[in-house]
Amino acid sequence: MEQMTQDEAGILPLESATPARLAPALPASSAEKANMIIHYYRGEIGRMTSWRDRIDRTTNWSMTVVAGLLSVSLSTPSSHHGVVLFAMLLVSVFLLIEARRYRFFDVYRARVRQLERHYFSQALCPQAELKADWAEAIAASLRRPVFLMAYREALFRRIRRNYIWMYLILLLAWALKISSPKLQQNEAPAEFVSSLSQIVQNAHLGPLYGGVVLALVGAFYAALLFTILYRKPKDGEIAHGEVHV
Repeated sequence: MEQMTQDEAGILPLESATPARLAPALPASSAEKANMIIHYYRGEIGRMTSWRDRIDRTTNWSMTVVAGLLSVSLSTPSSHHGVVLFAMLLVSVFLLIEARRYRFFDVYRARVRQLERHYFSQALCPQAELKADWAEAIAASLRRPVFLMAYREALFRRIRRNYIWMYLILLLAWALKISSPKLQQNEAPAEFVSSLSQIVQNAHLGPLYGGVVLALVGAFYAALLFTILYRKPKDGEIAHGEVHV
């Protein structure tokens, strides 16, 4: 009789309730919301740190390649100057990988900075709210994560911050290699070449004429110069502090 009464009332037995249909309870009080934000902040810090570690790895690989191949190229006259050019190529590959990783890192860093600037800073020292809908940006990013910067911008940033110095070291080493007769296979008593034709001759790379190699390297470094001089209008993290990656 009791079971029929439950069926007639439309009440399902307790065993038939599926836990998968029950949504997690949302924080109701301010204490619960604060606790949720703290745990979420720690999670985003962990993801940001993980991607930062990946960025540092590619930078370390690049520095290892530069140091290793330069020691091979400059240690003996029998080593070809193409070793330095090959180092430039490898560093460029690591740069492309790092720029992609940097775009992921920037997404998590932006969420962390939103919480720090608009929540934790206000909790420590309340001031005029900089952006009233700051939480909406984080919620939108969680619902539909998108990259916040273009691949080209990420590439330019990594060149300006780190890679330009490695490229400059490689350029100086390559210039020393092709301009110093003592670092060539046919060692000469002179310290440096005395004419441009000798530099062009030393710059030969297989079937490529030395002048073509010089032009290609010059065009590559002209592009790097444009990269370090190019600046977009300040926005985002750069507009709110100088401490950035």
